[in-house]
Amino acid sequence: MTRVAAIDCGTNSIRLLVADVDPATGSLVDLDRRMEVVRLGQDVDRTGRLAPEALERTFEATRRYAAIGAELGVEATRFVATSASRDAENRDEFVDGVRAILGVEPEVVDGEEEASLSFRGATSVLADRHRGPYLVVDIGGGSTELVLGTTSPVAMVSMDVGCVRLTERHLHDDPPTPAQVAAASRDVDHALTAARAVVPLGRTATLVGVAGSVTTVTAHALRLTRYDPARIHGAVLPVEEVLAACRDLLARTREERAVLPFMHPGRVDVIGAGALVWSDVITRVRAEVAAAGGNLTHVVTSEHDILDGIALSAADAVRV
Repeated sequence: MTRVAAIDCGTNSIRLLVADVDPATGSLVDLDRRMEVVRLGQDVDRTGRLAPEALERTFEATRRYAAIGAELGVEATRFVATSASRDAENRDEFVDGVRAILGVEPEVVDGEEEASLSFRGATSVLADRHRGPYLVVDIGGGSTELVLGTTSPVAMVSMDVGCVRLTERHLHDDPPTPAQVAAASRDVDHALTAARAVVPLGRTATLVGVAGSVTTVTAHALRLTRYDPARIHGAVLPVEEVLAACRDLLARTREERAVLPFMHPGRVDVIGAGALVWSDVITRVRAEVAAAGGNLTHVVTSEHDILDGIALSAADAVRV
């Protein structure tokens, strides 16, 4: 077994997975999995820069993660940063700070690498239960990745729409006005129209959603009384139930979302936009599948995503 630490630093949250990886099967045994909302991408869409307070929140969480990795005796650490740090003019400040804390080079990956890691993480635990090709959708704070494949990715794209970006850009009222929702939805629609030229959405046999926006929508659709990863992971829900859950979250006030028993406090103000993205993606994919002669009736949720992909890739590097 190879013990690794994987860190996924996105626009909204930073997550840690310490796991033992079996080199024979590629399976993961979790030792520690946690998440903190640091909002690294605060105002990046408007300013083009990482805010000093956002950098400090991220560095503080990274110090805590470094201590956990040292305590558990990890053999290798891989730190992957995504949309917010890709877009920022001052990303060198971020890279230098993380390197000083962890002693490893943080990788600011492009959208294709992000999509590939998400696909590997999701399909590592779902591929034997559902029919391919799989369209894995990873909704982040600043971007959304779409990746299609069965045993490996065959087409992928990263769209510059995410729950933090759309909230800051459009959803200013509480709850957002119909005009604000329409403006945000137009951004998603334009992104999906461009994406379908790269990813043949109509070939999707199983639609798989990953990351916090999707898992929160799933918890809402399941009417959970607490956040329960065991119930959420692998959930197969009818399309209409998921769309109804998305509409309900988007229409609620911040106060109404905050009292939901499964809602992470750091996701309260951006889950409406995340639900909007997920709803628009499902609707477009269903239409594309129907146009290709198929029928998309259900969607699958995975608790395993880019973080698992990062851990698997870190173990690969140790064995080379």
